[in-house]
Amino acid sequence: MPLALLALAVGAFGIGTTEFVVMGLLPGIAAEYGVSIPTAGLLVTGYALGVVVGAPLLTVLGGRVSRKRMLMLLMGLFVVGNVLSAVAPSFGLMLTGRVVASLAHGSFFGIGSVVAAELVAPDKKAGAIATMFTGLTVANIVGVPLGTFIGQAVGWRATFAVVAALGVVGLLGIARLVPAAPRPEGARLRGELKAFRNPQVLLAMAMTVLGFGGVFAAITYIAPMMTEVAGYSEGTVTWLLVLFGTGMFLGNLLGGRYADRALMPLLYVTLGGLAIVLALFTVAAHDKVLSAIAVLLVGALGFATVPPLQKRVLDQAHGAPTLASAVNIGAFNLGNALAAWLGGTVIAAGFGYTAPNWVGAILAAAALGLALWSAALERRTPAVEADAPEAVDAGARVPVHH
Repeated sequence: MPLALLALAVGAFGIGTTEFVVMGLLPGIAAEYGVSIPTAGLLVTGYALGVVVGAPLLTVLGGRVSRKRMLMLLMGLFVVGNVLSAVAPSFGLMLTGRVVASLAHGSFFGIGSVVAAELVAPDKKAGAIATMFTGLTVANIVGVPLGTFIGQAVGWRATFAVVAALGVVGLLGIARLVPAAPRPEGARLRGELKAFRNPQVLLAMAMTVLGFGGVFAAITYIAPMMTEVAGYSEGTVTWLLVLFGTGMFLGNLLGGRYADRALMPLLYVTLGGLAIVLALFTVAAHDKVLSAIAVLLVGALGFATVPPLQKRVLDQAHGAPTLASAVNIGAFNLGNALAAWLGGTVIAAGFGYTAPNWVGAILAAAALGLALWSAALERRTPAVEADAPEAVDAGARVPVHH
């Protein structure tokens, strides 16, 4: 794998850390600004919504510059957002800093996925995407616990300052290691929007929303589930999150390895397995050992879907993959927000802290149904891509895996 992927992974590590570390810092932030915990939770919601909006917006605005330069600009925006969060004198400015940082998230991963795929041979594209996403998974194993520790020991502002420094390292790495390439010829908004006329692109994004939403329906409420149902102490929740991050790391590696060989069968296995594990988690949550195993498997099966789904979008978007790739990253966060809301709704309705697992199982099963539908449609649709104008683009020559 090219060394340039390391620079992309460093950027992904910083983004992953700032996205999730705030969950462990909410009590301190709420206390300093004199707001309630639910109000401080807007820092999580605001970030997720910023990703959904920023992914297509900045990708479209950046269509007139080279992808390398756009990646550098996005990392610069990320640094500015985290610096603002670190020094914000009021909660409103803190929230603004979070939103500014989040705007870079979707576009960075979307454009980064395209760049990573272009750096390697066609049969290694999913592996290259997975290598970049390794930074995101490692952030959950190392960055989030370390950032939480720094925040508790020194103060939460120090955590965001360190994350901003990581962004600077990522920016310099991209400037030094990512090869310069001209803006793709013919890359226009109208051409990028054509990708969304393909039902396969829309189905892949819907799988993203539902599949990863299944993961976050359960994991968003892991703290009360593990303490109130499984019987873990509050201090142990951090290590359970590390276990979840470890599962994400392993799943990402496996997903990247096998997506290049059998993309759709991999989705059948991971989405089906995720639905089963989440359903069983409802019972397993009452046992410490079984619940820990379930947390690991949810992370592994959930993130094993990321490289194949991202590659599926790239394959199906043909000659205009950039906007579709970025929007798919927004779809992950849309799934997170939707699932967290649904999980909270069933808890509020009195079904208990394990009820979100059933929500997640239903979402994952629905994603599996869409995957089977997508494959059925593809088998019935004549292969007309060779006659399409987009076929002259190198991206159209990427083989679609069945």
